[in-house]
Amino acid sequence: MEKLLIIDDNAEIRKQLKWGLGKEYRVLLAGDATEALSIFKAQGPQVVTLDLGLPPNPDGAEEGLRCLREMLTLDPAVKVVVISGNEERANALKAVGLGAYDFYQKPIELGELRIILARAFHLAALEAENRRLQRAMMADTPAFLGIFGHCPEMQTVFNTIRKVATCDVPVLILGESGTGKELVAQAIHSESRRRCGPFIPINCGAIPENLLESELFGHEKGSFTGAQARVQGKFEYADKGTLFLDEIGELPPVLQVKILRFLQDQRIQRVGGREDIDVDARIIAATNIDMEKAIRGGSFREDLYYRIGVITINLPPLRERGEDIVLLGNLFLGRFSEVLKKRVRGFSVAALEALQDYGWPGNVRELENKVKRAVIMAEGALLEPQDLGFATMESSAPAGDDAEMTLRAAKDRVERDLVTAAIAKQNGNILRAAEMLGISRPTIYDLMKKHGLQNTLPTS
Repeated sequence: MEKLLIIDDNAEIRKQLKWGLGKEYRVLLAGDATEALSIFKAQGPQVVTLDLGLPPNPDGAEEGLRCLREMLTLDPAVKVVVISGNEERANALKAVGLGAYDFYQKPIELGELRIILARAFHLAALEAENRRLQRAMMADTPAFLGIFGHCPEMQTVFNTIRKVATCDVPVLILGESGTGKELVAQAIHSESRRRCGPFIPINCGAIPENLLESELFGHEKGSFTGAQARVQGKFEYADKGTLFLDEIGELPPVLQVKILRFLQDQRIQRVGGREDIDVDARIIAATNIDMEKAIRGGSFREDLYYRIGVITINLPPLRERGEDIVLLGNLFLGRFSEVLKKRVRGFSVAALEALQDYGWPGNVRELENKVKRAVIMAEGALLEPQDLGFATMESSAPAGDDAEMTLRAAKDRVERDLVTAAIAKQNGNILRAAEMLGISRPTIYDLMKKHGLQNTLPTS
């Protein structure tokens, strides 16, 4: 039987609620925060009703809010329904901002409360099943050094990695900046016969041209001013392993020739040297430029392109990966919430819409940075669009009455008008407005916050 914890300092109310709900749930009772937290830790109820006015200060909300915070710290998924009086509306809304599932205003009408609790248990069950499925999906998803994805395009990438890893041929990875090209290169290396050898990355676009040749091929003592000793380059360090040439499209023509020679005979010469040095290294290259355009423009050798691109892997941009955006967002949220010790349990409805509507020019790297920023900036239990650094609807809407309205702006306007009309028709009763719209009470609060409608709540 599902567990319901009722926290109230009024023994008569506890008794009545247990009598009214005992046939549907295993009802647990607590009269203060200490007793409640003890029961919560031992029993792990899925849903809690919480009166904020608890001893030693039953006329204030401090003890109830403290209890709420500690329960959400112990289990961010618990659904807490705050029971409040009309004069406590501000504290109840504060509790919802901290992560409470909902609030119900006294006097208690058992039929209405029963509906709210049924929805809370239903949502808790759905979220638990979703977490179970996500864990199962993670277990089934090929993950190479942290690469996750369920979209068909990423499944193609994973299948290609499996196939090319054991074939000792050059690989060219194409994709926009931030799509994870180096992670794919590391995955190929880790699945190859060279996994015990070194993986040596070098960004060809980040090193000045006059130093890049020495970085790649090494140099002999006295080969140039400042060369006081023989130094090995990245090719030699990659012997028996993999050399990852990131941004190979930035290579100057003279070095393209030297790399082409290595690919032909597996030999290099250090700068200032005359001796051929045998090197057993696999080349994996990556770039975010249009290679065919670079070849037509004369900045990249066609023969080198065909040498490094025996196998080509195209990484999709994040904006084309569908539900992977939310999947990766949740992965980053879980990671940063734990590292930064923040009680953030998910994204609001508006934040999820913002994630999916955004174009992600910086791809997965940008998503990771935005979620990290959001976890740091968040004040509530759910991340909002402003936490992620997205502009509000008002600041991004077209200017002027005659401006062309986007589909997104039109949807927002209709959404706002419907919520406003429902609240007005129900005289400020949020529960009935939500039922009228066919949505849950937490969802209507999310929509009110999204559209700046909090002031539509009655003040008395």
